[in-house]
Amino acid sequence: MTAPALTPQAFTPMQRALAEAEAAAARGEVPVGAVIVDGETGAVLAASGNRTEADCDPSAHAEMLAIRAAAKRLGSARLPACDLYVTLEPCAMCAQAISFARIRRLYYGARDAKGGGVEHGARVFTHATCHHRPEIYGGIEEGRASDLLRSFFQLRR
Repeated sequence: MTAPALTPQAFTPMQRALAEAEAAAARGEVPVGAVIVDGETGAVLAASGNRTEADCDPSAHAEMLAIRAAAKRLGSARLPACDLYVTLEPCAMCAQAISFARIRRLYYGARDAKGGGVEHGARVFTHATCHHRPEIYGGIEEGRASDLLRSFFQLRR
């Protein structure tokens, strides 16, 4: 999918997502962070880092938590005017939730050849049965996001 050129404003929410990822790493969680912003005003509606270990919940990925919080805040299960920034390519579960929530744009940092569900693996948005396909922008702050993940896993080996 060909995407239009990114503006510098796209990097500020990703920096916030990276801060959420760093906080997750400090808690012993896989360092992934997500931020949902109002696509028109740029206001942050929700932000989270992974909490799968803390919540004993395999679905407590940063994206899922941010989607839940933004939906609750807006009082709607649909977020068509919202943009999601996440530090790692979403997995298939999160990609499906993004579709169901009707997220307008997805910006992600590091690509995930093993567990990704957007441009790798399941490629959820390419299926004919996919309810909604957001605009997709990959590789935002990719180096920093990749380094954070690499450092986290090196410490655990």
